[in-house]
Amino acid sequence: MPSFAALAPKDPPQTRLETIGLLALMGFVAALQFSIAIAQILLTVVLLTWAARLIVDRQLFQVPRLFWPLAAYAGATVVSSIFSLDPRVSFMDDKQLVLFLTVPAVYDLARGSRAGRLLTVTITVGAISAAVGVIQYGLLNYDTLHERVHGTVGHYMTYSGLLMLVIGVALAKVLFGRDRVWPSLMLPALLVAVAFTFTRNAWVGIGAASCLLLALKDVKLLWLLPLALAIGLGIAPGRISSRFYSIFNLHNPTNSDRLAMLVSGLHIVHDYPLTGVGPNMVEHVYPRYREPYAIQRNRPHLHNVPMQIAAERGLPALAVWIWFVVTVLIDLSRRFKLDRDKVVAAAGLAAVVAMLSAGMFEHNFGNSEFLMLFLALITLPFAAVRPAAPMPS
Repeated sequence: MPSFAALAPKDPPQTRLETIGLLALMGFVAALQFSIAIAQILLTVVLLTWAARLIVDRQLFQVPRLFWPLAAYAGATVVSSIFSLDPRVSFMDDKQLVLFLTVPAVYDLARGSRAGRLLTVTITVGAISAAVGVIQYGLLNYDTLHERVHGTVGHYMTYSGLLMLVIGVALAKVLFGRDRVWPSLMLPALLVAVAFTFTRNAWVGIGAASCLLLALKDVKLLWLLPLALAIGLGIAPGRISSRFYSIFNLHNPTNSDRLAMLVSGLHIVHDYPLTGVGPNMVEHVYPRYREPYAIQRNRPHLHNVPMQIAAERGLPALAVWIWFVVTVLIDLSRRFKLDRDKVVAAAGLAAVVAMLSAGMFEHNFGNSEFLMLFLALITLPFAAVRPAAPMPS
């Protein structure tokens, strides 16, 4: 990590800007798991220093290939907002599109070995956050569906989603890294904390990402997953094991409600196929499309990423999002095959698979904290293969 001496006036402007940007980027990745306000402030610093470096160094705008479908998705979102049922509400929601600039900033600032350091920061901060969740469950009685562990962030869904991504990073380091001790020590705390959230979509995402990483390492290792699951269910409190078994119960009220949301989403898409009802407008039209057997009268979103995108932004936006996902998977798979150090690419692949799997039951792609960490993780593999200028001591 660069020392603060790097900020001394004797350094050229380019070096000072890069040092400030890198320190802000590390702080941003850490703050994501504690405070969205601090994370956004640090992201602003990151983006400003990145933009200033482009001007001072007269650099060309360089991005990984995945950024272009992401930019097209932003364009489709703006078009949807123009034709929204309430453009004012939709354009206010579009400020989240600025977060997509995380990709070029990380691509520029996290070059070379810095990518690995950011993964270490992610795991370390995640372990601290997990400890807070364990304390909430064990000492503060956050142990029911009505009072669920939310760790250091405001909502249990956000907390479990962030833990899901961190677990993928930790497992990638255990399976493919050379320094396995630290992530191996942190992984149990992370798994226990996410279990205490009672959040099934995160459990599904972790299971899918774990299957992928084990298969990439050695297909024969897949037997470890059912063994770990059996041991976990055997020692888990009854409420958690019951919550897990409810995943497979179609008569469970929350499961039937999710099916009702999918049906409602199909009706919305049928009526608004090209541009949807507009960003942040599903909540306003849901009562009109609500199925009679739905549990909740109002829903802010449809608990399914593809359906939510299609309903609020239209089928063209969904097609562009699928283009983004396919591009990311193809390019990360290539990086995994080509790179000697496979940890960063493996962590990126785990993030994508976890997002997709959990996203069938939760609109995680629309959560700002989750989205920022996700974009950082999938960009790091491409930044890691770029040569990094040596930082001053």
